[in-house]
Amino acid sequence: MTPTRPTLILTLTAALLGHASAQTEPAQSAPTPAPTSLLTQTQSAAQAAAEARDLILKARSAYPKGSANIDQTLWKQAAAAAETAVSAAPGNPDYLKLRAQIYTEVGFWRQAELAWNAYFRAAPAAGTAESQQAGAVQYNLGYAAYTRNMPDQAATFFAACLQLDPNSVPCATWAARTALEAGNYTQAQTLYARALTLNPADKTLTYFQGLAQSAGRYGPAATRAFSRAYGDREAGRKTQALAGFQEAARSAPNFAEAQREAGRLALELGNTQAAVDAYGALNALPNPTAADRFNLTLATEAQQYGLNAVQTYRAAYQKYTAGDKTAAEAGFLTATQQSPTYAKAWAWLGRTRYEAKNYAGAAEAYAQAVKLDPTDKSSAYYLKLAQQGK
Repeated sequence: MTPTRPTLILTLTAALLGHASAQTEPAQSAPTPAPTSLLTQTQSAAQAAAEARDLILKARSAYPKGSANIDQTLWKQAAAAAETAVSAAPGNPDYLKLRAQIYTEVGFWRQAELAWNAYFRAAPAAGTAESQQAGAVQYNLGYAAYTRNMPDQAATFFAACLQLDPNSVPCATWAARTALEAGNYTQAQTLYARALTLNPADKTLTYFQGLAQSAGRYGPAATRAFSRAYGDREAGRKTQALAGFQEAARSAPNFAEAQREAGRLALELGNTQAAVDAYGALNALPNPTAADRFNLTLATEAQQYGLNAVQTYRAAYQKYTAGDKTAAEAGFLTATQQSPTYAKAWAWLGRTRYEAKNYAGAAEAYAQAVKLDPTDKSSAYYLKLAQQGK
């Protein structure tokens, strides 16, 4: 879920593209003439709306797709023309919608919210497309509040989005996230279930639904730190994410997944001490996995010999067990070059050479292994055999 900030491309409806025109029917009888000022005002509104629509088309043609911004001249002029139309005919739903759609397309979210509210007051029976566009505005306001660390406001915006657009996956997802971080675990589970109903293949949603089910054991502070760290990791901010996972683990030492994520990230960042701390704490908890034990050994060895050498050694070992002994020998050799004191890498280099009947090379490798680890009886035994060429 990571949840990265989704970009919502909002397409104005066909009505936005049509040109309004003032039509005059031939007089069949002598109707009561409208006041001149009212006719002028109506014509002025229609002209302004037509100008706004024309400027929209020009703006879309002039600027790169997806770059619409209220500071761009043509978009600014389009918004001004729409405001003129609304000012001249404040109760006209078409002009109100036109203004709201312009602010939505340029991402001027606060003005878009106000504009949609005005439109819905004039057209309470608005269609689904309009509700979805207004919902997207609420989503963007909510996400902005979330990134500014204003969770209560964010939750309000996401809830408003779901009222406008009940099928919005982003709004259901982030409504669930804010509920989870606030410690509203039952609500979070309900919202994650809703989001998964809308998007059942999303693995991040499944992951966080499981977290919501167990979050009560860790508390809001740890859960919030974990959730934020997850978002940082998804966005590529690995150092910040590591700090967040460590914070979650400090807040709730029994938070196994926080320790696990901290360990993984520490290894990715080459921070072997942080990896040892995380996997050490994880292995002290009940029911560590085989992967947890493996990674603790990896991190501990990496502290002594360097992460690159240990990873190279382990990759070579996997090749050996898969039967590719030539590639394994090359890998073990590289590991000894990366860390000349890596006794285990020397021992396995000797083994692959010995099995290839390269006795001289095997004797050289085994001699280094025994020198670095005099207690290695196996290497001492095969060193003698290699020296004897058998």
